[in-house]
Amino acid sequence: MKAERAARPPIRLSADEIAFVRSLVLYEDAEVLALCKPAGLSSQGGRGQVHTLDELLWAFAKPGKARPRLIHRLDRDTSGVILTAKTKPAAAFLGKALMGRRVSKTYLAIVAPGPPDPSQGRIDLSLRREESGREAFMRVCAADHPDAEAALTRYRTVGAGPAAALMELAPQTGRMHQLRVHLAAIGRPIVGDARYGGALVVAGAPIARLMLHALVLQFPHPAGGEKRLEAPIAQDMATLSRTLGLV
Repeated sequence: MKAERAARPPIRLSADEIAFVRSLVLYEDAEVLALCKPAGLSSQGGRGQVHTLDELLWAFAKPGKARPRLIHRLDRDTSGVILTAKTKPAAAFLGKALMGRRVSKTYLAIVAPGPPDPSQGRIDLSLRREESGREAFMRVCAADHPDAEAALTRYRTVGAGPAAALMELAPQTGRMHQLRVHLAAIGRPIVGDARYGGALVVAGAPIARLMLHALVLQFPHPAGGEKRLEAPIAQDMATLSRTLGLV
């Protein structure tokens, strides 16, 4: 632990930053801490002057102790539930559960134009990573491609209007940008997703960001049993859903 603290010194946070990240707490106990991440906040590795969520976690560190550890990430513009471990054993336990696909995730996304056909089903398309400068993308590829990673997403339409649809998504694998690329591949990219062809204006309504929300996270708890956490849908996404007649 001393070596870890030497390699990662505590981040100095302002009173406003501490209050902000504490306002995001969705659930906390002795082993885990879950937050409702807002869109626009990087989980890790941000390039700007604003602290990432990983750095803001220093607000929860006990004196002389490490901060909680992120168990997974969400894209910067994805809102919703994100899980951290407060102890090293809990981090190891949850990391193994994630690798063993014992953690289930449910997302909501607004896609355009309209619902897919069929309205529910599965997308089983392999993906490969592609880099351009400092940017990384995922592309659909043949399953026998040397860089292919198997990727499976289950989906169903929960609301539809003439110009868009509200989709519930359950990724069965955890590839980078999986949901975004899979939906684009079936001709229904997530609105606001400029990287993968998502519309920036729908039915006259401007889309300010990627409309993807991590709604539910269910996982085995380090202390035993299962835990299910649900993050309220972000206000901008709820408003857009109403505007487009999806709810």
